Amino acid sequence: MSDPAKPLSSRSAPPVLDLTGGQDEVRPATGNRVLIPELRGAPERPPGEQIATLGGETMGTVWTARIVVGDEAAATRWQELIEEELERIIALFSPWDRRSEISRFNAAPAGTWALSDAFWTVLTRAMDLADETNGAVDPTLGTLVDLWGFGPPGPRSPLLPVPSDDEVEAARALSGWMQLRLHMEAHAAVQPGGLKLDLSGIAKGHAVDRISQRLAREGATSHLFEIGGELKGIGVKPDGRPWWVELETPEGLDAPRTIAALYGLAVATSGEARRQFVHGNTVYSHTIDGRSGRPVANGVVSVSVFHESAMVADALASALTVMGPGDGMAHAEMSGIAALMVHRTEAGLVEQISPACRAMLDVGR
Repeated sequence: MSDPAKPLSSRSAPPVLDLTGGQDEVRPATGNRVLIPELRGAPERPPGEQIATLGGETMGTVWTARIVVGDEAAATRWQELIEEELERIIALFSPWDRRSEISRFNAAPAGTWALSDAFWTVLTRAMDLADETNGAVDPTLGTLVDLWGFGPPGPRSPLLPVPSDDEVEAARALSGWMQLRLHMEAHAAVQPGGLKLDLSGIAKGHAVDRISQRLAREGATSHLFEIGGELKGIGVKPDGRPWWVELETPEGLDAPRTIAALYGLAVATSGEARRQFVHGNTVYSHTIDGRSGRPVANGVVSVSVFHESAMVADALASALTVMGPGDGMAHAEMSGIAALMVHRTEAGLVEQISPACRAMLDVGR
């Protein structure tokens, strides 16, 4: 995902402060596909006439914020607030930090362990989504993620063979959302011994939601916030136009640019290009299918999901990737999920658009 005027790339350096007001932005041009959510009343007047562009590094990627401000001093305040919130989130959900709450649970011996309210909220939402998607969302795949080289132990050496069937089955025995029991009254989770949580498929989206909510609550009521391709837009820019973003178009797809108005809306994209490794002539995606214990290999190239919650969009984009072109888009249609999926066929790349997403296209016409 990127803003058409100022690319928001997880591979770019943190941007510098920009108080130009965004007058260099590219407006959606004729011939683009335009996605517009159903409007629920007129937008509030932005709290200023300038747009500050802020950024930094977090969660192995970068974050970027574009906030309507009244002056430069306000921009400095928002930078500090965002960094403060990010530190709290890392202390909860980063498996790379041995002091984090998730690392402590993963290393804990068998027993019932009380969780903080913030951790409990995200874990139970992930478990609800696991139930709704029949395990396509699974917060318990940490051992499998490590085995395939996408976790804290680091990338798998290219000198090693890919994991054997025995290694995969051993990791699967320590994984699976049905194995995780929760103590609802105590806000606690039962560690059976050796189970590793991995919330990377939902934590970035949660961070986007939490920071967006804090910004709005403290007066930054018009902003676009992103972490590594997960974006949420609130309010409008000083000129009254929405925050426009462009969906990444996979190379080889014959389709027009897709531009979306993020007005009280978030979007998340999952795809094989995000993280992967190559062994021999095979590309292995970072998205693990808990049912097989292996990276997905169903031809899905990318999935973008729109939702009011960035956390839900983040999780559902991964879930639809795991489900694949048939089951994934059927689930999106049945559940009213606004999704755009690109998958590989013998004839080339094919794009599928769910009815809820197509309804946004109809508004944009």
